[in-house]
This record gives sequence, C-alpha cells and structure tokens, in this order.
Amino acid sequence: MNPPFAVQKLGHVVVNVSDIEASKRFYTEVLGFRISDIYGGDKMPGGMVFLRCNGDHHCLALIGGLPATGDAKKTLHHIAFELATLDEVFRARDHLQKYGAKIVFEGRRRAGCQVSVEFLDPDGHHLELYWGVDQIGYDGRSRPEEEWRQTLSLEDAVRIAPPGQDTTLHDKALSDRIGAGTDRT
Repeated sequence: MNPPFAVQKLGHVVVNVSDIEASKRFYTEVLGFRISDIYGGDKMPGGMVFLRCNGDHHCLALIGGLPATGDAKKTLHHIAFELATLDEVFRARDHLQKYGAKIVFEGRRRAGCQVSVEFLDPDGHHLELYWGVDQIGYDGRSRPEEEWRQTLSLEDAVRIAPPGQDTTLHDKALSDRIGAGTDRT
C-alpha cells in the first residue's frame, strides 16, 4: 500500500559538530554555502548554524558542542524530506501513527518556519517530513526572528501562521477535523 503522501526531495540534513566555528568556516569558505540564521546557546545548546545552497532557508544545519575525539564528533542529528502540501503533513502524521512510528515532534520550529512531523525510524534515526520552509530571495535575507511562530501541534501550526505563509488546508475533511477557521494571526 502506498502512503497518502509523496516525498518530493531530500530537504535538509542536520549534523552535530565538535567546533561550530571551524565547521561554519569550512562550509561557507570552502564549499560556498551561505548562512541564513544562527542560534546562540540560548536557543540550542552548543549553538546552531542554518546554511543554504539554494533558495530554501536551509539545506544543511550544524549543531555545535560534540566531543572532538573519535567517531563521537561525526554524528547525524536528523534528515528531513519535503512534502508537496500542508495537507500531506497531516496525512503523514496519521499514517505514521497508524503504523506505530514514534513521533517525537509535530508543529512548527523557529527559523525556516516549516510545518513538520518528526519521528524515529526502526533504528532510532531522527527523520522529519515537512512542508513550507521559508525561501530566501535575491537579497539574501531570511525572515526576522519576530515573525517566527513556533507551535507544538500541526493544528496550531495552521492556526498560528507566520506572515505570508498560507496554511489553508485544501482537503475539507482535514480542515473540518481540526476546525481550521479564519482566526489566523
């Protein structure tokens, strides 16, 4: 049986690094990535750098603070896959629940503002299915922090959208189920 959604592309990868400044320099100066946003230790222990190589807010993110020895410094935080529509994120969550996948987050994070469901695969790898990641325009500026709208459920992600993000659900059954009205901020 096919799932009720289709992965469009590998969206982004997040890796843990031992020296976030050295890694930031490597990815920007050696590989040409551009920085979209940076979290200090107050938002993510060890700090976090969001990097882009195309119009997506990020295709790679670095999280600092790992020990700088052996294989411990080479670990994956998570892999994210893009879905075509917001409706598919809801269907993906329902599908994952039906098959007993352990869901570890749903809603919207801060920088990038994508709506997502995060879960573990059978080996415990952290995966994300998302829609609606911010795009960076010709001016290279990302959405200002005061426009981020972190939520802890998909339903709230629909109700509390950041400026300019259309969170209209097109499947009437989904919209009716969550009571998606016009009370968006």
